[in-house]
This record gives sequence, C-alpha cells and structure tokens, in this order.
Amino acid sequence: VQLQASGGGLAQAGGSLRLSCAGSGRAFSRYSIGWFRQAAGKEREFVAAIRYSGGYTYYADSVKGRFTISRDNAKSTVYLLMNSLKPEDTAVYYCAADSSIILSQISRTDAYDYWGQGTQVTVSS
Repeated sequence: VQLQASGGGLAQAGGSLRLSCAGSGRAFSRYSIGWFRQAAGKEREFVAAIRYSGGYTYYADSVKGRFTISRDNAKSTVYLLMNSLKPEDTAVYYCAADSSIILSQISRTDAYDYWGQGTQVTVSS
C-alpha cells in the first residue's frame, strides 16, 4: 500500500488542523494505520492509531482528549483531527500502515511496514 499524508500547515495555539492519510490499493481496509510525529532534533514518536476495522483507536497520552483519529475505508483515507493545538505539537507528521499489527505493538515505529511522506505541522504561540 502507498500512503500520502496531507493537511499540515500553520496554526495558532488553541486552533485546529485535520490531517489526511490517503491510501492506494483495494486492500486499504485491511490495514491498521498509525500517525507518528517527529520534531526537529527528536525521535519519531507515536501519536494515534486505528485498527483496520475502525473499531479500536489508541492515543498517546500527550494528545488524548485533543486529537481524534478516524477512517473512511470507502475513501481509503484515515484522518487525524487535531484540536486545542499546542506549540509542542509542532512536528512533521507521518502516517504508517500494517496489515498484521497486534495491539501490544501498535505504538511502535518498527511495527509498521509502510510509511507515507511527512506533512509539516507548525503551531505558533
């Protein structure tokens, strides 16, 4: 599967952005999707994930209650709605996919086989 992340940009603190991760191929609904981010000079970190069926979602503590992940398999797209943005949310955001991920590994970067290019999110104070 090929992934295309989009929707990044500049937002003020307290504002919102919605990222999209569009997948190619007919089997998109079979893939669990994760969002990760990498700030300058830092390691890539987990943000949120959604199982292939959409019935299970998982969030990093730092974004819980502010970010919402969802998917529309008919459109082969996963969304990350980011509300109440903070300057510390500034990073390049990546989406990743895997068809055989297990829940205990869903937040690990090495658990995903496919990655999209990043989209920059910048939050000003």
